[in-house]
Amino acid sequence: MAWLTQELNRHIYAYHVQDAPTIPDAEYDRMFGELQQLEAAHPDAVSVDSPTFRVGAAPLPEFKQVTHSVPMLSLNNAFADEDIDNFDRRVREGLGAEEALYCAELKFDGLAISLRYEHGVFVQAGTRGDGATGEDVTANIRTIRAIPLRLHGDKVPAVLEVRGEVLMFKADFNRLNERQREAGQKEYANPRNAAAGSLRQLDSRITSSRKLSFFAYGVGALEGAPMPLSHSGLLDWYQALGLPVCKERGTFTGAQQLLAFYRDIGKRRASLPYDIDGVVYKVDRLEDQQQLGFVSRAPRFAIAHKFPAEEALTKVLDIEVQVGRTGAITPVARLETVFVGGVNVNNATLHNEGEVRRKDVRIGDTVIVRRAGDVIPEVVGPVLERRPLDAREFAMPAVCPVCGSPIVRPEDEAVARCSGGWTHCGAQKKGGLMHFVSRRAIDVEGLGDQLIEQLVDKNMIHTAADLYKLDKAKLLSLDRMAEKSAQNVLDALEKSRDTTLTRFIYSLGIRNAGEGTSKALAAHFGNLPALLHAATWEGGIQLLEVPDIGPVVARSIHEFLTDPDNLALVNELATMLRWQDGAHVMTAAGGGLSGKTFVLTGTLPTMGRDDAGALIEALGGKVSGSVSKKTSYVVAGADAGSKLAKAQELGITILDEAGLLALLESVKSQESAADEAS
Repeated sequence: MAWLTQELNRHIYAYHVQDAPTIPDAEYDRMFGELQQLEAAHPDAVSVDSPTFRVGAAPLPEFKQVTHSVPMLSLNNAFADEDIDNFDRRVREGLGAEEALYCAELKFDGLAISLRYEHGVFVQAGTRGDGATGEDVTANIRTIRAIPLRLHGDKVPAVLEVRGEVLMFKADFNRLNERQREAGQKEYANPRNAAAGSLRQLDSRITSSRKLSFFAYGVGALEGAPMPLSHSGLLDWYQALGLPVCKERGTFTGAQQLLAFYRDIGKRRASLPYDIDGVVYKVDRLEDQQQLGFVSRAPRFAIAHKFPAEEALTKVLDIEVQVGRTGAITPVARLETVFVGGVNVNNATLHNEGEVRRKDVRIGDTVIVRRAGDVIPEVVGPVLERRPLDAREFAMPAVCPVCGSPIVRPEDEAVARCSGGWTHCGAQKKGGLMHFVSRRAIDVEGLGDQLIEQLVDKNMIHTAADLYKLDKAKLLSLDRMAEKSAQNVLDALEKSRDTTLTRFIYSLGIRNAGEGTSKALAAHFGNLPALLHAATWEGGIQLLEVPDIGPVVARSIHEFLTDPDNLALVNELATMLRWQDGAHVMTAAGGGLSGKTFVLTGTLPTMGRDDAGALIEALGGKVSGSVSKKTSYVVAGADAGSKLAKAQELGITILDEAGLLALLESVKSQESAADEAS
């Protein structure tokens, strides 16, 4: 059995990764059948890397969640040559070097995935999800023959998380659609949709019947082996471990060489056996990557250079308006269905009234439609020579189509808005509530968009505070709501009462105030009363003292927090939720942890890493995602990985949760003593 497992996996690798079959299909089938018979007779001796696992297993009731030990970040996009020139300039300035070495790869149009190997054996796979948490698709990933169930070689790491892309080659996509047609079933629009749909099957036997492929391109956690010195070295190491890596890659110096690679791939894009939507440039040396770090949720050391969007012609049947979460009124073109960028498009954004006028788009026009960045359909402009005599201009309605409140547009803004607010307008109310319960805000697990829609439509809730007044009887009256599901919602609401000031501010959905602004406000003011005072006319000037907050953002915060309805809601929610106030930090340099950089890794006993990070930042400290010589402290919890090992190598001070809390208390005491002395 062991010999058959080893030989069959060797043949699978030769066939699916190297594209060089070593035995005839009939011989492979004979060996596979023999192994199946032996495993049936000796089930206790089945190896974890047996190729029979690739056939698929019984359906799952639902996907479990998997938390990524290292977040799966997205990349910033570039569309023009000057964007790459600017990227190269920023990298060189950040490194203090005259030139930088890059590794250039393809940007696959598939589904991002993280594979976890322990002591060389594949144990888990998760989708990207929101970057921190994804779906556990381990059973389905096992069916992808290109992915080794056991890494090659004797010297394998104790833990390796491989980041890469699951995709479907064009030929396999065409064969799948041919089978769909023959079975009278719906065809897939493009290979990416087919790959995503196949990977999200609860029945892994269906996934097994569809040929998916995989390319590795990054690393998450790594323990028990030295990290390669460069990204190109990492990819070479992956090949030695038996992981599929795309051969279309290279190392280059400077923006011009990167652009030459981009143009060469662009010329060959149609002839490639798989779909791509651009190329990716990464600083090659991993030490340089750590020095450059991250901005928001994207790395400074990498960028995706997208290909021009696909375009098509279609007709504008009507122009309607949609109401967004913040009341923004967006004109939307209703189109004759057209196939563009791999999908059928029948709606496209016109952004705002000014854009409609600038582009001179009229009802009845034939227009050019493209998928901006291959994602969002938009109207480029009309084909004037095809304009009919009865084409009609768009007129912005005077009142909101949802609540009837007046539509207003401030003189210095391009966007018209419903004046009803989320306390009166159903569309804003639903959008605001969906934002309030979202993962990055208050995080009420299981309270999805459809449930919010029902609760609002049935007048069961009017504000976020009403969520905490729900009982089981009300929930059970909703469509398709069972007793267990109702209890799960109530439990999630109760759990969400423990939050942070940052999350609370962000959950309010204040226009122009994203996560970064919410964090800055929480760090600066430290408690809700101080923030509310600063939002008044008397204390409004204090908002401009907060780092990175300018007049526009300050005005949005002031207008929101001085509105009587909003203020009443904020005060009511403050009695329902719990968080720990931080110290009042007048500036980023004013806290006792100013100049100190922390890295959080592993699972802390009593608090989430976001909560710990908020406490650190409230005292002026900085939280980083990577360990370097500049790191002051590493806070390590259970299952801490490669970051802990690197901290030990560099001699960085390591704290557990108790040590962190003791440090924070010490800093607070020092600040209090300093305040009293002054």
